[in-house]
Amino acid sequence: MKTQQSKRKRSTAKSNSNDLRAYSSIVVDGPERAASRAMLYAVGFKKDDFKKPQVGVVSTWSQVTPCNIHIDQLAVNVAMGINEAGGKAVVFNTITISDGISMGSEGMKYSLVSREVIADSIETVAGCEGFDGLVAIGGCDKNMPGCLIGLARLNRPAVFVYGGTILPGDYHGKPVDVVSVFEAVGQHAAGKISDAELDDIESVAIPGAGSCGGMYTANTMASAIEALGMSLPNSSAQAAVSKDKENDCERAGAAVLNLMKLGIRPRDIMTKKAFENSITLIIALGGSTNAVLHLLAMAHAAGVKLTIDDFTRIGKRVPVLADLKPSGKYVMAELVKIGGTVPLMKMLLDQGLMHGDCLTVTGKTMAENLKNAPRYPAGQDVIRGFDNPIKKNSHLVVLYGNLASTGAVAKISGKEGMRFTGKAIVFESEEKALKAILDGTVKKGHVIVIRYEGPKGGPGMREMLSPTSAIMGKGLGKDVALITDGRFSGGSHGFVVGHITPEAYVGGPLAIVKNGDPITIDAEKRELSLDILAAEIKARLKSWKQPRPRYTAGVLAKYAKLVTSAHLGAVTDSAGE
Repeated sequence: MKTQQSKRKRSTAKSNSNDLRAYSSIVVDGPERAASRAMLYAVGFKKDDFKKPQVGVVSTWSQVTPCNIHIDQLAVNVAMGINEAGGKAVVFNTITISDGISMGSEGMKYSLVSREVIADSIETVAGCEGFDGLVAIGGCDKNMPGCLIGLARLNRPAVFVYGGTILPGDYHGKPVDVVSVFEAVGQHAAGKISDAELDDIESVAIPGAGSCGGMYTANTMASAIEALGMSLPNSSAQAAVSKDKENDCERAGAAVLNLMKLGIRPRDIMTKKAFENSITLIIALGGSTNAVLHLLAMAHAAGVKLTIDDFTRIGKRVPVLADLKPSGKYVMAELVKIGGTVPLMKMLLDQGLMHGDCLTVTGKTMAENLKNAPRYPAGQDVIRGFDNPIKKNSHLVVLYGNLASTGAVAKISGKEGMRFTGKAIVFESEEKALKAILDGTVKKGHVIVIRYEGPKGGPGMREMLSPTSAIMGKGLGKDVALITDGRFSGGSHGFVVGHITPEAYVGGPLAIVKNGDPITIDAEKRELSLDILAAEIKARLKSWKQPRPRYTAGVLAKYAKLVTSAHLGAVTDSAGE
């Protein structure tokens, strides 16, 4: 606590009105910058605006996806907050893609790539235009970590705002969402529902704006960012279309000006202990495996040494407390109703599982923010107590073994068991695996192997939501396992292991698995093993030849050339890691 407070005092002491315009003054001050001012008059600046600190508002608005369709209006709310606090807001856009729409197609290879494009674009615009601070608004899986990577690189006072969760759809009185549709495809293939029923489910599952409604990747990352200290309290647990979210945006606009006055920057907030707080919260919430990949990348951008083994270390003492989809029964909107993430973080802090002395974008510490946090109402069962957890330790299990010498990430809720041994059935792509699941080729006892889907091999490390949902829809959730060097949607559940490294494309042992090979996944021992003789593995690897690259030009080829291994966060700005 004392260290962070003294840091805050030092930063405050050195701040003055000129510091607030450290970047914009270079762009607009003095006779020689007259042309710059002339162009800004044309976009709405008044004479007095040139004396104000400029704050870039990063809007991820797009008609591409319901997750972001409302963010243009949220950007207006943020700009109002900035302008009313004495700054000058300048709104600009970056891209977003839709995982849900592209899932299971070749287009999904651009998903993880978009995280890097978003980070690069934010750095590019802010660096070029001389913004003194930033507020970024994200709503879908990749634009959130993309925003944080960009903010960490720039290291100018900044706040992140989550666009908010969608409300559930209604199918005959039952709440449904996008994962319900993916699983309905499997049910349809198994003859459990008709064409008309599938059509009905798809038409009501997504009723409006907001991110996918379970504890999938969007809600996971929003929660992680709040626990990191980079969002205002409860920003991660508000409905997309609500007065609370509008207020969150306006308060974020004022908060960034306060950070500028205090001299607090993202890297003052994004410390190792803050990342440990993020990991703690996402475990308690039962969050997505994608958080491992994204938090590693965000930490890399912030200059923090975070590894996949930190997830194991923290996971041994943090229980899963939230009964949220995909493994549980509630959607995020139910957590919003009972008070959001703030009461849970207070519970974790009081239990000694979170660091209270970490700085946050309020200008206060986490403990100060949570001092008067409310408790959850009596009788709710969305969040359990420590005496009755969903799982006594983390559902995010890092595995090692002769198939994953540098690690793999499993999502084990415990409902599917803790150990699986079966015979490999091998596929060179997600599409081929999905076809085999749907047509009945995949049977009880199989370990489905999907390879050449890693960051370099895909390229792009696609999410395997279509195959995992088909497995659940076919009723095989406890009877088969799926392992891949690709990754999983936050909506995936079942006995699944992803992020296998080294990936097949660079000669990882996944590349030499054959149909019928015995494979064991042991979550208790944290092992992933190909159960054949070491000499046979060595011989197969010696005769293996790397496939030709699938893309030789364009963004995917560029990405494949630059990207690091998944166990390092799959980043593209690393110096030879």
